[in-house]
Amino acid sequence: MTAMDIPSRTENGVLILSPVGRVDQAHAEAFSAAVEPFLADCRAGGTPIVLDFAGVEYISSVGLRALMVASRKAASQQGCIVIAALSPLVHEVFEISRFNLVLKVYENVAAAVAAAVGKPA
Repeated sequence: MTAMDIPSRTENGVLILSPVGRVDQAHAEAFSAAVEPFLADCRAGGTPIVLDFAGVEYISSVGLRALMVASRKAASQQGCIVIAALSPLVHEVFEISRFNLVLKVYENVAAAVAAAVGKPA
C-alpha cells in the first residue's frame, strides 16, 4: 500500500479534503487510511467533511466501497460527509452505480460547504 497524502483545509467550520489522482484497486486502501483519522470528529456537533473530488480522475468499485465505508461511519456518528466537484468521468461512474444516492454530491465546494453548515448556497 502506498500512502496517500490528502491536502486539507477548513472553511466555515467545514473540513475540506482534496484527494488527487485515482481511487482504484491500487489506491483505495491508502485513500481510506488517509481519510480515517478525520472521521473521528465527523459526528453530531463535530466537523462536517466535504470531499473535494476535483482532482480525482478516476474511481473504481473498490474506491466507491471505501467511500461507502467512510459514509457509513460518519452516519453512525450522526456526522455529515458530502462530495463536491466531480470530474465528468467520476460523475458518470457515480450515476451509473447510483452512488449519487448514497452520498450527496454538489457541483462545487462552495455549495457543498453551504449544505454542510445547513445554509443554502
